[in-house]
Amino acid sequence: MAVSQHLERLRRAAIELGLQLEDHQYAALLSYVDQLQRWNRTYNLTALRDPNEMLVQHVFDSLSVVRPLQERLGRAGKATRVVDVGSGGGLPGVVLAITNPEWHICCVDAVEKKTAFVQQMVGALSLPNLSARHGRVESLAPMEADAVISRAFASLLDFSTLAGRHVGQEGWLVAMKGREPLEEIESLHNAAAWHVVQIQTLSVPEMDAQRCLLWISRQTDHDQK
Repeated sequence: MAVSQHLERLRRAAIELGLQLEDHQYAALLSYVDQLQRWNRTYNLTALRDPNEMLVQHVFDSLSVVRPLQERLGRAGKATRVVDVGSGGGLPGVVLAITNPEWHICCVDAVEKKTAFVQQMVGALSLPNLSARHGRVESLAPMEADAVISRAFASLLDFSTLAGRHVGQEGWLVAMKGREPLEEIESLHNAAAWHVVQIQTLSVPEMDAQRCLLWISRQTDHDQK
């Protein structure tokens, strides 16, 4: 498919998601898909091979969480820090860095070739607000993030156990999921330390699948929010 067609689909998706992006951001998102496809031939960053599928299932899916995150985290004058754990090839971290240049995004993954790719994107896409850390998330020093986000990283209980230490005092764990994970929520609540505060339904352009975003806090942090 021609670049112009990808661009038009991307613009339509952004409008549908209520996002106002600049031309250079659209260009960066398309360049990211191109880089992901190129690196994927050698480093197997993602199971997807078709750039059309990458555009929808990776980029559009990641774009669907931008507005919810901005509405919850976008506090004026605050340098928001988001950690993307189990980031793989930078999803949703790279997309968040492109669409939120004032935020600091750190992508964490235990597979070195994947964090090497993300680090390469810092220069290739001119993203000084993006960084990558190679290592197991439970072994890294606490990052005091405003939000720690995951996309198909682990169960909610494992997510909170492994990544919760990186959430700042008033921060959030944010999980991207398919259909509402009722059993995972029950297991998490039985463990008592973390609690699902809100479940947001996501509508991903050109994707016929259930998607939701779970906001998770320490039991006492956001009871009144």
